[in-house]
Amino acid sequence: MSTTQQPPRHGTQAVPPVQPPRKRTPLWVVDLYGSAIGKKYVMAVTGLVFMGYVLSHMIGNLKLYVGASELNFYGEWLREIGYPALPHSGLLWLLRIVLLASLVLHVHASWSLTRMNRRARPQRYQSRRDYIAADFAGRTMRWTGIIVLAFIAFHLADLTFGTANPSFEPGDVYGNVVASFSRWPVALLYVVANAALGFHLYHGAWSLFQTMGWNNRRFNHWRRYFAVAFALIVAVGNVSFPIAVVFGIVS
Repeated sequence: MSTTQQPPRHGTQAVPPVQPPRKRTPLWVVDLYGSAIGKKYVMAVTGLVFMGYVLSHMIGNLKLYVGASELNFYGEWLREIGYPALPHSGLLWLLRIVLLASLVLHVHASWSLTRMNRRARPQRYQSRRDYIAADFAGRTMRWTGIIVLAFIAFHLADLTFGTANPSFEPGDVYGNVVASFSRWPVALLYVVANAALGFHLYHGAWSLFQTMGWNNRRFNHWRRYFAVAFALIVAVGNVSFPIAVVFGIVS
């Protein structure tokens, strides 16, 4: 008896070969991140990290209005947190590592979601899109993110490492801030960048609740109030610093 496979007879359909089941990695986190919902969760969690940081950073910098000694003491206190259990500036560098890791994940998740959306819709819209439901902050989320990313790089070079600040003096936080914002192009850059940060925070805070499943029609107006209030508090507080220096309120 021949075991040779016979071709399908006329009128019959060949059965496609059974595909082996997809191997699942033992790291379920990697599998989750490979999906769109996983990337959205990563953006939401890292967004929460950034929201906590920018709010606390702005509140700490309000000591600029108290005086040089208070702001400089605050800067030194940040380096002393956890000492002597941790090395000098140890906790501060740990926080920087967490923020850097969150930034990388946030940017990569955003880029990956954009690619997934483009693959799902290979052709662009043939007519103008209807933006009735999408507000300005949502439509410009990608661009405000790019502006904020570039601003972070300059901000670190300006007031953390001092490479972009000719008058930078290690440990003199107050003097470095005043010297930096006394240059009106730099002050204008901080105002524009923090306005973009405000729009980014507003849409991020608004969409955060939906991503995490905290979405209820009865409380949606409170979500909007929170998003507006949070974005305004951070943006107005940060914008006030360069304006105060430029107009001589802080000198």
